[in-house]
Amino acid sequence: MQTDQPVLVTGASGFVGRHVVTQLLAKGFTVRGTVRSAEKAASVRETVSHINGPEALDRLDFYIADLLSDDGWASAMKGVGVLFHIATMVYGVEPKNPDDVIRPALEGTERVLRFAKDAGVNRIVMTSSIATIGYGHGKQHGVLHIDETHWTDVEGLKGAWSYSEGKTRAERFAWEFTAQHGIGLTTIHPGMILGPALDVDAGVSIEFVNMCLNGKVPALPPVGFCIVDVRDVAEMHLAAAGDPASIGQRYIAAGPYRTFLQAAAVLADNYPKAKVPNSEIPLWIMKIIGRFDRTVRQIAAEFDCERHFDGSKGAKLMGHDYRPPEEALLSAAESLIEFGIIDESKVH
Repeated sequence: MQTDQPVLVTGASGFVGRHVVTQLLAKGFTVRGTVRSAEKAASVRETVSHINGPEALDRLDFYIADLLSDDGWASAMKGVGVLFHIATMVYGVEPKNPDDVIRPALEGTERVLRFAKDAGVNRIVMTSSIATIGYGHGKQHGVLHIDETHWTDVEGLKGAWSYSEGKTRAERFAWEFTAQHGIGLTTIHPGMILGPALDVDAGVSIEFVNMCLNGKVPALPPVGFCIVDVRDVAEMHLAAAGDPASIGQRYIAAGPYRTFLQAAAVLADNYPKAKVPNSEIPLWIMKIIGRFDRTVRQIAAEFDCERHFDGSKGAKLMGHDYRPPEEALLSAAESLIEFGIIDESKVH
């Protein structure tokens, strides 16, 4: 990856996108970002000016482009050396219409890659997810150890998790398309992304921390997840783009497994005034709720197993271990306080 050719970041205003943009600018790259509105572009410019300094704005341009429209993509791709395809639709709850998530994931990826190919872009790093790796295989029990060789079975999802279906179908397409056209592709598969927000537009990624500190949840689901810090996710994208050996590879970006209750305990220990939940919802209640609630139904397959995603390959690509889950949790919390999303007087 050379600094004399612009790179393009789709979804530059998102949680991961902002971190990728600021890391690229810190390393001297000329960066283009796609956003869905001029307001989003202005917000990222303000973030960049704060993080990288006002002079970095000379190396940053924006293009208004939507995953569901052709407008803007040809101009954004012209002369680009590396494409970081990060843009996606993320909902805090399972939507009533699965196409609200599946269509931007699949159709958007098809559109972005098609314009990249037409512009002669021959290197792509794409943000995928652990949701494309370890799910849809029926009821499983105990501790499961999952690596990049696994694929989610979309048919096994039975329409219960549109994000997983959309991301899996999009990634399958990306591998087929880039192989057909001789484009170098690497995919990055984050677990639950926490870590510091760079401004008030934190999105849904760290809503778990927000809800715990705000006392909005009385109890937590009896399940867990593999945490990864957003700074490590961004760094892995840059490391992949700079390493030709990563072409053709999938990389899990995920640290150790933690239950929701264990994660909440870290917050409770550090924010003694916050009404952080300290109990789990009984399993039998969760199963009943899952019959009627699409979001709860997503995690029903987790009730009898722990999915441990092996992120060692991704750590090797970065050249260092992941930040501890506790650091990701607490830095997320501190950024929520910094930007006034959480009232500090109510947690300290």
